[in-house]
Amino acid sequence: MRLWPLSNDVQSKQFIRLFKNEDNNYESMLQRVYRQITSVSDARITIATSRTQVSAIKNQLGNKVSICIEPCRRDTFPAIALASEYLHDVMKEDRDECIIVCPVDPYVENSYYECVRSLESLVRESDADLTLMGIEPDCPSEKYGYIIPEKKAALSRVKEFREKPDRDTAVEYLKEGALWNAGVFAFKLGYIVDKVREITGLSSYDELLDKYDTLNKISFDYAVVEKEKSIQVVRYSGQWKDVGTWNMMTEVMADASKGDVTLDETCENTQVVNELGIPLLVMGCHNMVIAASGDGILVSDKERSSYMKPYVEKITGAAHYAEKSWGTYTVIDTEPDAMTVKIKVFAGKQMNYHSHLHRDEVWTIISGSGRFILDGKEIFVESGDTVTARAGMKHTIIADTNMSLIEVQIGKDISRKDKIVYEHEQCRAENDK
Repeated sequence: MRLWPLSNDVQSKQFIRLFKNEDNNYESMLQRVYRQITSVSDARITIATSRTQVSAIKNQLGNKVSICIEPCRRDTFPAIALASEYLHDVMKEDRDECIIVCPVDPYVENSYYECVRSLESLVRESDADLTLMGIEPDCPSEKYGYIIPEKKAALSRVKEFREKPDRDTAVEYLKEGALWNAGVFAFKLGYIVDKVREITGLSSYDELLDKYDTLNKISFDYAVVEKEKSIQVVRYSGQWKDVGTWNMMTEVMADASKGDVTLDETCENTQVVNELGIPLLVMGCHNMVIAASGDGILVSDKERSSYMKPYVEKITGAAHYAEKSWGTYTVIDTEPDAMTVKIKVFAGKQMNYHSHLHRDEVWTIISGSGRFILDGKEIFVESGDTVTARAGMKHTIIADTNMSLIEVQIGKDISRKDKIVYEHEQCRAENDK
């Protein structure tokens, strides 16, 4: 919600393309982190995430990573616990394998991931059960928890942890050589598997998955880190920004504006993102962030944008844009008994074979060609063709080339929940290619 209206319940902030890669193409937090990790290491990457994010991950990374799906949100300890059991039971990783947990949303240089990579040798060579990476503060911040090391060396045993302080207390922490807790944890897989089984009483990935919704909502810091006696911390002194709000995002996004945007010469320190297909003119704005998408429009002072969450909770509805494993989905018009959607399907991809109980769908092909499967019958379609799937009819589309189409949904109860998915041999064969 803190990066509304570009982020929503199916398109979280990690998928918004506001950075640029070495080829000057826009990329998301997820793509940037993946690129940075793979540029310094050949480590195998597993992403812990919710089911609603899987399509977007596959859209942006394809099948380059393995994915551990959390059945529901339970905070970082259950997420790390499930992912660890997944690596142990499903991926068959050895108990002595080094596991490094990293959040996906800091904005950092490659030196950060070089430091992360160094944790592996420290885990293997040290008798410490946990190895952390702490960020050397550049100011006495009140926003982060602190790690107090025993000494101000590059590598030190941890003395204690302290909660988010007020500013005066943070100043005192810095005098002690305190570090920001970046949420980076490294350990041997066997250590965390044993710890998870000790804390939860569950002894396998399948058990943990089955009873996941019963686990306490608790952070990994509270459940494991702050109770562990044998911990060391590595000091990282490079650039690190926690990109959690628009105020922070405007400091690191690649361009001052993105989309069809015109800023007049009197604008100062103002960033604008326009995902609507209409021009946006901005005049005389100072220290502002403006973001426009199909989900809404934000016009805010940068500092005030950090306090938007309670307001967004009151106004957000169903998401109007989503990235899927097969392409993209954009709502362009809604009426009481109808919704119009623009869909793009990538060449070689297809949607699930599915039906709806309460709505008809009319598909008009704008560009490209492919095959529409309707109740098992395959129909070749290309630009200008129209196909209707009545309520209850099983259907999907397989794109032979990149396709663009308009879908009109007609019915009294139009909902994302009104969807029944079926197996279909031809769709499965296309996925296996």
